[in-house]
Formats: sequence, structure tokens, C-alpha cells
Amino acid sequence: MPQTETPGTEAAPRIRLRWWTELPLILLVYACYSAGRLLARGDVTTAVDHGLAILRVEKFLHINAEHPLNRLFTSEAWLGVPADFWYASLHYLVTPVILVWLFRSRSLRYRAARTWLMTSTFIGLIGFTLLPTCPPRLLSAEHGFVDTMAQYSSWGWWGGEASAPRGLGGMTNQYAAMPSLHVGWSLWCGVMLWRHGRTPVARTAAVLYPLLTTIVVMGTANHYFLDAVAGAAVMGVGLLLAPLVMRTSDRLRTAFAARVPSFAARVPSGSTAAPATAPTAADTAAAMASPDTGAPIVSGGCQTSTGERIPRQRESRFGAGTEPGASPSDAGDGAPAAAR
Repeated sequence: MPQTETPGTEAAPRIRLRWWTELPLILLVYACYSAGRLLARGDVTTAVDHGLAILRVEKFLHINAEHPLNRLFTSEAWLGVPADFWYASLHYLVTPVILVWLFRSRSLRYRAARTWLMTSTFIGLIGFTLLPTCPPRLLSAEHGFVDTMAQYSSWGWWGGEASAPRGLGGMTNQYAAMPSLHVGWSLWCGVMLWRHGRTPVARTAAVLYPLLTTIVVMGTANHYFLDAVAGAAVMGVGLLLAPLVMRTSDRLRTAFAARVPSFAARVPSGSTAAPATAPTAADTAAAMASPDTGAPIVSGGCQTSTGERIPRQRESRFGAGTEPGASPSDAGDGAPAAAR
């Protein structure tokens, strides 16, 4: 009977992913992210001008929500301190946890989700390079912002320069504010939890995590509201480009395997770019009917008769063109010879 695909089931993944290849890849992307933030520092004056331009646009549109949030976090330590811990920690903890969870329990969706995240991250690095932006906390005091990370630095491991560990603030790019990848990554985590989480807790976290992260980055004066909007936009562009990136990766893999046959021979079963679909009856019949000239003939010259366990060589016992099956001697060496 022809097999029909059950609605809701997913096709087998085209590429078998291994944790020992995924981990270096993710570490490489994170290293590029950190290096890109560090190298794309830009001119401080230009970064300040960009920050003030964003602030003017927000005031004109009456969307500068970071002002009241920052005043609240500054005056209420019970809000400001947890917000600083949130900003300094969860960005680097929740995202890897979601990646591991998808890899282990949602492997059919993992590759697309990982590609989406990495593509969006590289787009964000382009934004850091082209548009260095001074965050609100680094503007002069006349603009009404307080650096809560510096105010509550005695409560945590971070210093007054950035959310990096104390003494390492100079090794980060404090002007990489546009877009906010804190918001972008939290949005990615929320989408993954909403789509693949099966419990009310997961669905609730899917909504609260990106929402609270957006409030935190503004309340701690690390980002403008438009930075958060840009972070969400970057994730949208990354989502649109992810299928193209995966198709390009598949083509490159296939082309490399074709040019380097030894690479294809070393790839484990199921890890090539060919879809891992079950063969149909027609495919099986065609494979059986077509001669395989490249494979060695394992049973050439050997015949196994009824009752034998090991094939024996019989060409020396029969003349050319003789059918071995026509002689009773095929029953074994101990069988009586035919009467003459």
C-alpha cells in the first residue's frame, strides 16, 4: 500500500547534526559577536551624536519610555538590582539553554532555529559597525539618565563601565547599542518557547521573557526604545534570510563533497545533504534490477547448496557452461555420484 504522510509530522532532518560540531560553531559565532562589538567602537563623538538623534526622535514621537523607567529603577533598589542582574546574566544563559533544549528534544527544528539566531546576530554586528550609538547611561547628566549598573555595582560582579565583570569593562564596546541584541535574542527565545513548549509555564515564559527584557534594557539606561525596536526588526530580517542561508550551506556542502570524494566517504550515514527518506517499492525494484558494475562480486564462483552453511568453490568440478544446479552433486561433497 502506498504510504501517506500523517498531518503534523515532520520530515527527517536533511543533515545529522552532532554536538561536537555544533558546539564549536556556536562558540565561533559568539567569538565573532564579542570581537565585532570590541572592534567596531567607532568615534565617541559620532556615537554620542547618534544617541542624541535617537533621543530627539523618541521625544518628538513621545515614545521615550526609558526616562520614567530609569527614574523608577534608580529610586527603587528592589527593582534596579534585579534588573541589573537580569541584564548582566540572562542574555548569556537563557539563549544557550534554549539552544541545548532544541538540540536534544526538537532536533527537527534545531537547525532552522540556530540558523535564524546566527544570521540575525551577524546582521546586528553590521549595525554595530555602521551605527555606533552611545547608550542613554553614557550621555551627560543633563539628559536625565542614571547608570544603574554603576549605581548598584557593589551588589554584583559588574563594574561601573559596563555589564562585564569588574575590571573588564574596557574590553567591551559600550557604544554597541543599536540594535539591541538583548531584546533580539530574548525575542528568539520567546518564539522558540511559544512554538515548541507544550506547557502553560513555557507559554507564559515565552511572553514574559522578551517583554521584561525590553523593560530592563530601558530601565537600566542601556538601550533606547528604538534600539529595542531595531533588535526586533533584525530578528525579522534574520528569519526571512535563514532559509536562503540553509540552502546556500547545503549547496556548498554538496559541491565540496563532489570535489573531495574522500570527504563524502568519511561522512557518516545520514549526514549528507540527501534527504533521509524511506525508499519506495519502485526504487527498491530498480536498484535490484540495475547492475552494480563498481561493486566487487562477493559470491562469484561460489554456490551454496541446501543444507550447507559455507559457500564452496565449484568451478573446478564443472565444465564451462554446465549448470551446477542440474547435477545431484550439488547436494554436497558427500552425496552419491550419479549413475553412468
